Amino acid sequence: MSSSGLSQLLTPEGMVLLDSLPEYTEEGSLALSQHLRGEGHSPELIAAALTQSRLRAKAREKFGDFAGGMLFTSHGLEQATRLEVAAHHAARFRDAGTERVADLGCGLGGDTIAKAGLGLDVVGVECDEETAALATVNVQPFPNARIELGRAEEFDFSRVDAAWFDPARRESRRGRTARVHDPEEAMPSLSFVRATAEKVGAVGAKLAPAIDHEHLVEGTETQWVSWHGQVLEACMYFGSLARRVGQGKLTVPSEATVGPSGALPEGAVIARSALVLTSDGRPAQLVPDSLDEAELRNPPVGDIGTYLWEPDGAVIRAGLLGTLARKLGAHTIEESIAYLSSDVASDAALASPLARAFRVREVMPFTVKKIATRLRDLKVGTLEVKKRGMDIDPARLRSDLKLERRAPNAATLIATRAGGGRVAIIAEPC
Repeated sequence: MSSSGLSQLLTPEGMVLLDSLPEYTEEGSLALSQHLRGEGHSPELIAAALTQSRLRAKAREKFGDFAGGMLFTSHGLEQATRLEVAAHHAARFRDAGTERVADLGCGLGGDTIAKAGLGLDVVGVECDEETAALATVNVQPFPNARIELGRAEEFDFSRVDAAWFDPARRESRRGRTARVHDPEEAMPSLSFVRATAEKVGAVGAKLAPAIDHEHLVEGTETQWVSWHGQVLEACMYFGSLARRVGQGKLTVPSEATVGPSGALPEGAVIARSALVLTSDGRPAQLVPDSLDEAELRNPPVGDIGTYLWEPDGAVIRAGLLGTLARKLGAHTIEESIAYLSSDVASDAALASPLARAFRVREVMPFTVKKIATRLRDLKVGTLEVKKRGMDIDPARLRSDLKLERRAPNAATLIATRAGGGRVAIIAEPC
């Protein structure tokens, strides 16, 4: 979007034009552009308006109905926090009793909007001039939110009682952008976030989901968040935003107080947790049930039973596979393989959003020819392929199996390791 087009779009006339456009379609964009030129609009304004119309349509997946009144850039939309996820960030700040929050690196204002929507007084700070201008438009419906052009490192934190950081985690390399995994290489760095927490107290930071546990800060809570099965982020919370057993205003789930080793003592911080947001609106979370790292990470190993679970990625990233196994009444099928299994399962375990449950039909050695023969016998025409601990290409395997597409049945094939060897598990979702 050119600076001239943006300037024209941000006028009252430009916004009226944008809001008057029909639902964007790629097929109809050329004809619409020609029509708008015939009405006397400048090419720059037309290009800017059509770009925004296209981005608004794309943004509905992240922002719902809010997208219809917002402005975007392609990069900003790609990096923006989903409103459903931002609402969970905001709720933690509200429930901890904070009132005035700085949203540092606010981008297009998604987290600013979520916090303002819960009644917090929010100032969003953005260092990119164009992005800050668009964010200013986006927060206009909220009188308790405003946007300032500036850098997080230069903000006066005496103005707020809490801060939220969304550090830039991409850098340019040879004309391309690359994702940064070391939080010290982000802008601002994790060291700056820690220093801010020492001054402000209540601080949260959105980090890369692949963050190595060696970077986790003692006395904080890091929560991995997945949305519809995709792990989106790890959020580190300092001060009153980190949950503690029996202390503070934030609620601690019961498993933190009932566990195999007496669980967590009074005042213990919930160092790691997982938040799972599902498509059916059933949010679930998992917190440690022990102080023993081995108990948290390593379930006992057993045979493949009647049921098998595929844990959500947020649980795995949080290092809570052992906790989940105890919650489900299950064990792992091989050391270092993140599949859980059991011969019996409660209705709650089978329906848990924390792991996808399957009923095991058959287990056999992993031999393509034998698997293909058995799937033909079972009249399987639709096959979902999953793998862990196996260096295979699911698409290639599906092709090699040469299924009869008209066959009436569906199944899931899980390629993994168990009992020291490669196995194929034929299963069906519960």
